[in-house]
Amino acid sequence: MSHVSAPPPPESPFFVPQPRPRRRMGRGRLALVVLVLLAIVAVVTTSVVLGTGFDRTAGGEVAVVRDGGPFDDNQVRQVLQPASQRTWTGLFSTSHTYPAQQRFYTITSVAGRGERTGVDVENDPTADGVEVGIEGTIYFTLTSDAQALKAFDDKYGTRRYQGPDGQYRYAWGDEAGWSTFLDQILRPVISNDLREEIGTFQCAQLQASCALVQSGQNASATGTAAAARAVTAAGQSTVNIRKIQDAINTSLAADLTTTLGGPFFTGVQFNLVKITLPTKVQDAINSAQAAFAAVSEAQAKVAQATAEANANSQRQKGYANCPACATIDSLKAIPPSVTTFAPGSGFAVTGK
Repeated sequence: MSHVSAPPPPESPFFVPQPRPRRRMGRGRLALVVLVLLAIVAVVTTSVVLGTGFDRTAGGEVAVVRDGGPFDDNQVRQVLQPASQRTWTGLFSTSHTYPAQQRFYTITSVAGRGERTGVDVENDPTADGVEVGIEGTIYFTLTSDAQALKAFDDKYGTRRYQGPDGQYRYAWGDEAGWSTFLDQILRPVISNDLREEIGTFQCAQLQASCALVQSGQNASATGTAAAARAVTAAGQSTVNIRKIQDAINTSLAADLTTTLGGPFFTGVQFNLVKITLPTKVQDAINSAQAAFAAVSEAQAKVAQATAEANANSQRQKGYANCPACATIDSLKAIPPSVTTFAPGSGFAVTGK
């Protein structure tokens, strides 16, 4: 007969705890856990798809969509026209959004007044070497042609431009990025056209006031001659400014297409507002105008005194031929407040 010894008590140093048997998870419970995990993955995947796979544009903007998935290239996928519906653009794609409505670009001769981010001063020399300031506005619209927009984004949407604050921005990033792009790409073309056109005219042909200073440099020129020359130049300068504006409108669109490498801008229109002069030149003109005004005033006084002297001379001749007329005029000249007039020699007139 075999003998089975009893296990040592828990307080015995020979006691070894035995592992508890594991309960196996039922197949039904395991299937439920798997379904929950799959549902979570599906929700996350759907959120990503809905968040990055669709896009649309607002009114006044156009979007160039580029592929960007982990297994995609970075080529242009499609172009979304203004105010588009929600469109499938693919997972992880990037939309480069540009302004689609008419925009304007202001240039001015005074720093800080242009509708731009960068330096907004335009000064160009005339044919006679006077540095004149130019104020005007260029109106334009980015093309809506899909193929042209793809080429535009390839050339100018895949690089960044440094602004005056030192920050690098994409042209499609925000308004500051678009303005920085215009400063660095569009502005040099405009400046070149303006410099060529302004250089074909002399200062007096563009700004009539220049005639005053240039005439004053000639010792034989009189104030009257200078003023007459300025008046003549004033009418001609308006015509010449119109010629410059028309020439810019003819050449600018073609130059932008050639320089930028494609017909990316449409409806290009330049409006030349005015031509300004350097501060020192303008101060000299103001001094000359003040001097001419003083001369004119003095000449007017001389003419008035001469006229009065001639009138008095003619009046005296009339009194010599008609002494009674002198008396009559004297009586007419008596103020109403005088009650008695006694010119002498026992003669007196008393009013009523």
